[in-house]
Amino acid sequence: MSTVTEAIATPGALKRLADEGVSIWLDDLSRKRITSGSLAELVASGSAVGVTTNPSIFQAAIGSGEGYEEQLADLAVRGVTVDEAVRMMTTADVRAAADILRDVYDATGGRDGRVSIEVDPRLAHHTEATVAEAKQLAWLVDRPNVMIKIPATKAGLPAITEVIGLGISVNVTLIFSLERYREVMAAYLAGLEKALERGVDLSGIHSVASFFVSRVDSEIDKRLTALGTDEALALKGRAALANARLAYEAYEEVFASGRWQALAEAGANKQRPLWASTGVKDPAYKDTLYVDELVAPGTVNTMPEATLNAVADHGEITGDTVTGGYEQARADLAAAERLGISYDEVVQQLEDEGVAKFEAAWQELLDAVATSLKSKGADAR
Repeated sequence: MSTVTEAIATPGALKRLADEGVSIWLDDLSRKRITSGSLAELVASGSAVGVTTNPSIFQAAIGSGEGYEEQLADLAVRGVTVDEAVRMMTTADVRAAADILRDVYDATGGRDGRVSIEVDPRLAHHTEATVAEAKQLAWLVDRPNVMIKIPATKAGLPAITEVIGLGISVNVTLIFSLERYREVMAAYLAGLEKALERGVDLSGIHSVASFFVSRVDSEIDKRLTALGTDEALALKGRAALANARLAYEAYEEVFASGRWQALAEAGANKQRPLWASTGVKDPAYKDTLYVDELVAPGTVNTMPEATLNAVADHGEITGDTVTGGYEQARADLAAAERLGISYDEVVQQLEDEGVAKFEAAWQELLDAVATSLKSKGADAR
């Protein structure tokens, strides 16, 4: 694991980002990051004010076994199931991270200082099971600054409404399309209305909507490259930013509506857009592209450590780079559509692949933990 000294030593661009109203969250967590003091250093320096996790992050952390040996041995002796072992380890990490971020949570009135943990990705298409899992995770972590991640599948939408309605803060993940994003915001508002009916204090409910960025360019760029014309190649690297900017336009519209105003008067908090998948995958692009070009007030940008360090070192934060670009964004997506690249097809493919990737990572994690439990159980005997 690389160090965080770069981010700590060069806070200039990160501070400018925060001054523009962007909350910087770290898209990574592991037992070693907690016990080494790495996360505490990032938080103390102001370089990161939140943490996001996902099945792939936990698969990389726990799959390596580093830092988990003692807990794995204890779990093996107790004879717990693999699913239980994984949940005990992941919730322990999230609980510890939440404690490290608690001062930020208190100082920001619950806006930041958040740590996200995802429901079992195998439940992505099962509404009732997702709700039950979200309640269980909130209970297991038992920290006010936890956010439960629910994927923005069709089955996830009513689950978001129900979980928000119970007063549990939610990070909605795997959003790729503008239409689905509007459905996510509607699900959030419906959840707040349910909470209000139940007498839940709306001021304690927070939510972010994780709109994925780089994967959109990866897929559309691949199709543009295959076309190979000058017109197609000139559009490379533009679709992801266009998509995200139009998502922010939708956010501005929804949270200026009369429906929202009624909830705001009852103490509700806006569901902030969170830019996810902001690590650049194409080496031809600047490694801070999806940070520099997505600066807008009231947003979150969750970054892998390499991106966080790159922004600290050479990020170019020049003010709002979103709200003035709506017409160009529409033009860029329309140009790709005219070339035969179906937006609807791409975003549905990306959602399906996103769910499948997280399922595969979770299964790899379960398999690795099963092997460790078997080995350590045998050693104990």
